[in-house]
Amino acid sequence: MSQTRAFRRRPALLIALLAAGASVLAGCSDDKAGSSSGDTKFVQGTGKITKVESGERQKAPDISGKSVDGKRLELSDFKGKIVVLNVWGSWCAPCRAEAPNLAKVSKETEGKGVQFVGINTRDLDRANAKAFERNYGIEYPSFYDPSGKLILRFPKGSLSPQAIPSTLILDRDGRIAVRALKELGEKELRSALDPLTAEK
Repeated sequence: MSQTRAFRRRPALLIALLAAGASVLAGCSDDKAGSSSGDTKFVQGTGKITKVESGERQKAPDISGKSVDGKRLELSDFKGKIVVLNVWGSWCAPCRAEAPNLAKVSKETEGKGVQFVGINTRDLDRANAKAFERNYGIEYPSFYDPSGKLILRFPKGSLSPQAIPSTLILDRDGRIAVRALKELGEKELRSALDPLTAEK
C-alpha cells in the first residue's frame, strides 16, 4: 500500500474509533436526548421530569432480588410509603453528581414516610457499588442489577426508568407519580416530593 493511500485511510479509522467510543458513553445520560445505549436498551436522559395526576398513575412492578449488600430486597417491603427509586451506576458521572443530594434528602424525609431505594446497574463487581455508597453516604438499600433485568420489568408504555441516572417516585399506593430522566438537584427532588408527602 502506498503512503498516500495509508494517509487517506486514517481519517476513516479515526471516525470509526470515535463512533465506538460514543456508543460506550451513551449508557450514562447527561440531560441530552440520545439513541439507544445498547445491551440493556437504555436511552440517554431527556432532561425531563414528568409528573402524573393521581387518577392517571400506573402501578409499578413489585421488583425483588438481592441488594448490593447481598440481602433479600423487595419493593413491596415499603408498601404504604412514598418510594424514591433511583437507577445508578458507580461508573456514571451524573450519578456521582446527584448522589449527595439523594443521600441528604433521604435522611431529611425519612420521618415523612419516604423511603429511598436504588437500583445499581452495569456494575459487574459489587465492590464498586459498595465503595460508591460508602463514599457518598448512601444508607438506603439498592438492588444489585448488573444486567438491567429488574429495570426491564417495567412494562412498555409505562413511565419506566429508561436512562442512567433516572428516578421514579411512587406514591403510597405503589403507583408511579414522577419520573425524572436526568440527574436531580436537591431543589428539584424536594419539589417533586413535597406534593406527594402532602397527599392523604
